Amino acid sequence: MSRPLSDYEKRKQISVRGLAGVENVADLKKNFNRHLHFTLVKDRNVATPRDYYFALAHTVRDHLVGRWIRTQQYYYEKDPKRIYYLSLEFYMGRTLQNTMVNLGLQNACDEAIYQLGLDMEELQEIEEDAGLGNGGLGRLAACFLDSMATLGLAAYGYGIRYEFGIFNQKISGGWQVEEADDWLRYGNPWEKARPEYMIPVHFYGHVDHGPDGTKWVDTQVILALPYDTPIPGYRNNTVNTMRLWSARAPNEFNLKDFNVGGYIQAVLDRNLAENISRVLYPNDNFFEGKELRLKQEYFVVAATLQDIIRRFKSSKFGSRDPVRTSFDAFPDKVAIQLNDTHPSLAIPELMRVLVDIEKLDWDKAWDITVRTCAYTNHTVLPEALERWPVHLLETLLPRHLEIIYEINQRFLDRVNAMYPGDLDRLRRMSLVEEGSIKRINMAHLCIVGSHVINGVARIHSDILKKTIFKDFYELEPHKFQNKTNGITPRRWLVLCNPGLAEVIAERIGEEYISDLDHLKKLLAFVDDEGFIRDVAKIKQENKLKFAAYLEEEYKVKINPNSLFDVQVKRIHEYKRQLLNCLHVITLYNRIKKEPNQYFVPRTVMIGGKAAPGYHMAKMIIKLVTAIGDVINNDPVIGDRLKMIFLENYRVSLAEKVVPAADLSEQISTAGTEASGTGNMKFMLNGALTIGTMDGANVEMAEEAGEENFFIFGMRVEDVEEMDRKGYCAKDYYDRIPELRQVMDQLSSGFFSPKQPELFKDIVNMLMNNDRFKVFADYEAYIKCQENVSALYRNTKEWTKKVIKNIATSGKFSSDRTIAQYAREIWGVEPTRHKIPAPDDPRE
Repeated sequence: MSRPLSDYEKRKQISVRGLAGVENVADLKKNFNRHLHFTLVKDRNVATPRDYYFALAHTVRDHLVGRWIRTQQYYYEKDPKRIYYLSLEFYMGRTLQNTMVNLGLQNACDEAIYQLGLDMEELQEIEEDAGLGNGGLGRLAACFLDSMATLGLAAYGYGIRYEFGIFNQKISGGWQVEEADDWLRYGNPWEKARPEYMIPVHFYGHVDHGPDGTKWVDTQVILALPYDTPIPGYRNNTVNTMRLWSARAPNEFNLKDFNVGGYIQAVLDRNLAENISRVLYPNDNFFEGKELRLKQEYFVVAATLQDIIRRFKSSKFGSRDPVRTSFDAFPDKVAIQLNDTHPSLAIPELMRVLVDIEKLDWDKAWDITVRTCAYTNHTVLPEALERWPVHLLETLLPRHLEIIYEINQRFLDRVNAMYPGDLDRLRRMSLVEEGSIKRINMAHLCIVGSHVINGVARIHSDILKKTIFKDFYELEPHKFQNKTNGITPRRWLVLCNPGLAEVIAERIGEEYISDLDHLKKLLAFVDDEGFIRDVAKIKQENKLKFAAYLEEEYKVKINPNSLFDVQVKRIHEYKRQLLNCLHVITLYNRIKKEPNQYFVPRTVMIGGKAAPGYHMAKMIIKLVTAIGDVINNDPVIGDRLKMIFLENYRVSLAEKVVPAADLSEQISTAGTEASGTGNMKFMLNGALTIGTMDGANVEMAEEAGEENFFIFGMRVEDVEEMDRKGYCAKDYYDRIPELRQVMDQLSSGFFSPKQPELFKDIVNMLMNNDRFKVFADYEAYIKCQENVSALYRNTKEWTKKVIKNIATSGKFSSDRTIAQYAREIWGVEPTRHKIPAPDDPRE
């Protein structure tokens, strides 16, 4: 098998368009050597690969900084409405290559590094992923930052600078083991600490109601130290800012103990304060009501709002124009987007600042708050919805609890006026949930305190209106919108799949990179023999490259001509990795039964992290590895079927696996996946989707045509009907012989001969309390997978469907999503206007 081309070699073959100017390469080499010189300590003359990486990162960063400063000056002069995206997660991945792509430096850097005798891909692999997110929600925030900069919006991402991001996953004996992700160990060349903007954040204490108004006193203070990361737009000289807060103890922290000789302990206790930004909670779609988590949520909100208000007051007209001492214009100058309920405390915090500190009356403050804030909902799973115990809020944020009670009282008075005497409705809509433990429903707080609520795919937004937020929708239907998620084509095509990006550019030009709707022009090439050949060839090269990577990393040899069947996402029962497992075992049994039959060879890859406390998710990982151990070592099977668990799935691994996939598994129970964005990455990179009518799959199938999708299984209505009638797993077990065989193998220890009981929890769950109805879709899924195999045998017909998918994926650009947020929620107009580069004269 011939060695696959490296991305560098691929880019060397790419047409001369945009190739580096010689002077540019010479400058880059000079700057690289200068940075390398300063990187090396005097007594160390030999550079390590990491020294080279840092020298390159600093060279590229030099090109960012001037544009960054110019952009901020530009905003100061133009004074546009500013957008604040508040998120507890930003799953950024690596920054180097993305920055080179967006600044148009990639080819010049490639050439310079090549001339210096270094390997670009090796240097890129040295960079740590910034894994400050769990999955979809955090990665969406990262794509949105890219799109907001590309669309020229004055936007800021605000979050927490976790010292430890999402854990590194090791697989040991088939089990997940977590290791701390010490991503800052070697420093981060992309961030800049801004101690001059350090801000105090208060906790605990009590509330005084005096003649001068309300005061929150005797609080414990923690400082929020901002770190800024530049966010470049695509070739428009705009560089926005992501500001992440790090917790610091003030110098006087607990030092009163010093007087009684407790000095050492007092200094050690500073760590307790700084724990706030120590680690990301590793739960995806699961609410963990811990005090430290609540502290994180308030910490980011309190620091961010002070920053927003400072910037509002000191904008260009601050000194002369009285407008900026008055808050009347606040909603016209500030938009706050809450990424799920995690930053929901922004609502009572903004009220506290406006009422207690700025002395506005309640009604005025409330009007400003509602017009400023908007809320994005990301899930309908009940276990994921945040409900904070009142006793926690009472201790940690006593003033905020009072404000929430007041918001609730006024809201319920309104509801009561609309629906007199409907006590059940009042109970359902209250922000306060009575029960053995009294709780605050944060989603209700967000709905009441925002002017727009949106879901993240059409079907999801409809489910919100029909089910969990039905009462609120009836009260204020105008508040509810849909904004279908998207992904950035810069990272998820140009960066990760340069070969495909190039053959597309050869046919339709490069405009699609900043306007993905241009991909529709590829429909003219669906029957073009040359284009079909090119697309198939690039997929094959990507597969060869990924196969070589797997062989190196996992010591497993896979057949690069097999169908690469990929399911990568967080491990969760609702995402139904178990359905995938049942299919693999079924295939295995079929091959064993008729070993001389022809089977379309498949390599099934499942990857993703399980929350450390989620027993069933960890069992699912163990099952995947156990099935792999049996199948991959069975000589009868050979290379017709392989099952691989992709360890430590993260952004940088996604960039390798997505371009290589043939089949994308999006098989959640209908009505459970809010949107999905992995599904969009696969579509754009030429994989076909097998999926249920759930989340964004619905709109993807609509765009591509259902005949170019592998759709199976129950629809939302069928699931609802089954919930009414009752789901009985045993009926399917009794009726479907292949399913019965698979389950008996799991029960008997066929895949765990040394521990026959190992998978009893999985068997028990599937047979007796499966909320996600795996068996109900088993038959349809197996049948649909047979259609997949049949089509895969015909490379030409398969590739035509691939081209149709790529050509119709334009809707799923985060540029489209953000343009809709801008116009329909934030009231600003996106622009592709290029601001002057740092060395250009001012306009």
